[in-house]
Amino acid sequence: MVKLTAAATKSIPRIIIFALTLIYGFAGLFFRDPWKNEDAIGFGGMWTLFRGNSIDWIVPHIAGRDASLGAPLPYWIGATFIDLFGWLIGAANAARLYSAVCFFSAALAIWYATYLLGRRREVQPMALAVGGQPDLKSYGMTLADGALLIFLACVGLAQRAHETTPMMAQLMGISIVLYGTVRGLDKPWQGGLWTGLGIVIVALSSNLALSLMVVSSTIIAVLASNAKLRFRWTLTSTVLGLIGFAIWPIIWYLADLPVHLRHIAEEGWRNVPEMRATPSMESLGFLSVNFWAYAWPVWPLAIISLAHWGRVKEAGAWRAPHLCIPLSLFIGSFIYVLFRLEANEHDLMILIPSLSIIAAFSLPILKRSMISFIDWFAMFSFTLIAIAIWIIWLAKVTGFPESTASNVSRLLPGFESQFNLLGFVVAIAITGVWLAVVRWRTSRAPKEIWRCLIISASGTTLMWVLLMTLWLPTINYAKTYRQVAARLAQVVPAGAGCVNTSNIGDSQLASFSYFTKLPLRDDSNCPWMLTHNQSEAKAYAKLNKKKLHLLWEDRRAADRDERLRLYEVIPE
Repeated sequence: MVKLTAAATKSIPRIIIFALTLIYGFAGLFFRDPWKNEDAIGFGGMWTLFRGNSIDWIVPHIAGRDASLGAPLPYWIGATFIDLFGWLIGAANAARLYSAVCFFSAALAIWYATYLLGRRREVQPMALAVGGQPDLKSYGMTLADGALLIFLACVGLAQRAHETTPMMAQLMGISIVLYGTVRGLDKPWQGGLWTGLGIVIVALSSNLALSLMVVSSTIIAVLASNAKLRFRWTLTSTVLGLIGFAIWPIIWYLADLPVHLRHIAEEGWRNVPEMRATPSMESLGFLSVNFWAYAWPVWPLAIISLAHWGRVKEAGAWRAPHLCIPLSLFIGSFIYVLFRLEANEHDLMILIPSLSIIAAFSLPILKRSMISFIDWFAMFSFTLIAIAIWIIWLAKVTGFPESTASNVSRLLPGFESQFNLLGFVVAIAITGVWLAVVRWRTSRAPKEIWRCLIISASGTTLMWVLLMTLWLPTINYAKTYRQVAARLAQVVPAGAGCVNTSNIGDSQLASFSYFTKLPLRDDSNCPWMLTHNQSEAKAYAKLNKKKLHLLWEDRRAADRDERLRLYEVIPE
């Protein structure tokens, strides 16, 4: 059993926890272009729906390419935000409101799920002989605050949680499934509605493999838990879940989709992103190298929690809801990532909600040495990162230190740094807040069990806000196709026909579709060809008995490997 006093479970002032979450969630969503790779692809699908017709809404894709982007919910939400707010804040900024909705919904679901689990009798601290132990509400709120801080402190979420990818909706859906399952322990109807809603979100934002894995993991958690859920929860969540799986196919049927479009949609639902029938060695290798840094400090706290609570007989060990439910969802999500053809950092997002809840229950039993290590490691690391960000920004703006300024110029030729007063003021303010937090933590010995997380959560927020203020123009210049697209648009003659884009990636096609008004499509009959692979272009010309005349060659300033080429296609 855990021994705690009421003073140790004093919750964080609401204004602090709200401000920290809002600042972290909104920083980096505005004043930038869609960034290369997944961010641009997600936005490209939303942009196509906004400009397209009903077929585009049924089978999300990038303009000019007949390949499904997968389940439609993320693109529906993003396109709706573009329609509502694009005229006011710009299409790209409006689309990223989708990411904000997903992030804040996930954070709220994680907080409430942990709060409900923290109020359960089997996890309460031991009653003290003289009294003074925390009450149910205070203990639950403190653990919930800890789970939210752990979620915010996860290093790998910083950039990925601010991009327009389907994984953001998956993050939201899994978090809501966790909350609904826990809520169903005491309020079956309400819990069933939330669980069913979470399954609907997952089914409409991911492939069938992840959807079925989430459903299976939830069923296993319910069967294994020693706190049985009632029939009303089962009925409600099952009905809503089945509706979630049926919505998209029903739309295909009602719209009377042509056979080839239905095949594209079905393939997208099954295999976007691509899956394997057996565990992928590439994904296993990626996890073994990247997971530890990505999920810091979540995973060590989760291991400590599992090691402690798994031995507590009074809590029913592994069958207790605070372990059984999130652990089952984590294992299911982990298996899914393992079967991905080639997992990336975006896939790891779905592992974090379950781990954050498990990790929160380590806070009452953390030893002083572990608390000190987490605190000092975070304090040292994020302070060094902040100093580096400030020094490099100073070099970009003033030219001093000269060596740093020359390195930036070498890596980003053509970039001209300009002083931004608003960004500077925000960066100064967040740095001042960081110094105040560090001073508070080092000048006193707080007893609250969440004390070791405030530095880590504040540090990730500091790092992200500094990057999104001082460095945002630099990062945007390095990751956008805006400049290249403008130069391409000047080369292609007006009214010269379509441009064949079958040899460029989804990210490039999405970016060029947004930044230019060129008629781009995957069509071998187009009189122009855009490609970044010279050998593929030559193979195409040989196969189709055509000649290629190089008109233009360019690249993004930050990418030395990519070479974009525009050819005029001449029949032999």
